[in-house]
Amino acid sequence: MKTLAIMTLTVLLLTGLAGCGQKGPLYLPEDAPADEQPAQPSE
Repeated sequence: MKTLAIMTLTVLLLTGLAGCGQKGPLYLPEDAPADEQPAQPSE
């Protein structure tokens, strides 16, 4: 029983540590509008 508790605690600890240090947004960015027109040079 003690071994099962130690193994469970170890797995939870390693799972928690696996998420440390992850960088970047935590969401999916929206797609940029694809139909933008380039700026027209003024004459």
